[in-house]
Amino acid sequence: YVMLLTLSPYTPRFRDRVSPPGVMIRPYLNGFTIAFNVSQPNTWQPYVDSMHHFLAAYDDKVQEEKNIECVPGQYFIQGGNDSEEKKACQFKRSLLQNCSGIEDPTFGYSKGQPCILLKMNRIIGYRPGSGVPVSVDCKVQKGNESHLRSVDFYPGNGTFDLMYYPYYGKFTHVNYTSPLVAMHFTDVQKNYSVPIQCRLNGKGIINDLNSDRFLGRIIFTLSIGK
Repeated sequence: YVMLLTLSPYTPRFRDRVSPPGVMIRPYLNGFTIAFNVSQPNTWQPYVDSMHHFLAAYDDKVQEEKNIECVPGQYFIQGGNDSEEKKACQFKRSLLQNCSGIEDPTFGYSKGQPCILLKMNRIIGYRPGSGVPVSVDCKVQKGNESHLRSVDFYPGNGTFDLMYYPYYGKFTHVNYTSPLVAMHFTDVQKNYSVPIQCRLNGKGIINDLNSDRFLGRIIFTLSIGK
């Protein structure tokens, strides 16, 4: 009990061996297979609804009210006591461009060109990339590489800007919204199950550990019917 009293509720005691981050995708409804038929809206509408629900916290107006504009390309280091509330940088859904759901409310699903969002797991104090933004790439995980012919990444060239790090924890970083990279699969082979692997790339990132399919990478299947 005495030892527990010495622990801070705001930051972990030891942060010298922070593990590299895992990743997750949205939408995530029925496991890691995203399957739908373009001609049957009832098959892709649940994915669209899930995306809108997830991105509600990223609405431009919400971000402008709660968070601040930060300087891109550098970590946002905040001093003060551990218990002081920290400021959070704006991540507006409009940054996701064609995958924002603003101009195309179906996120490309109605055209057979689905958008999928990638987010890093939050780790208190972690500064990914050691000063260089972490990037994302995607390829066919196993099989015919020509089944995935084109992927567009947003924002920019598909990187996690340094200004969103480090994360200070849920008790003090209350308005923090995790940065996202949107992957727009604009040309995927139809009527096939295409296994896709998307990876983080950067200094200190581990993305090739066979025993952990979520560490620095994620594998999912796109099955798009006409």
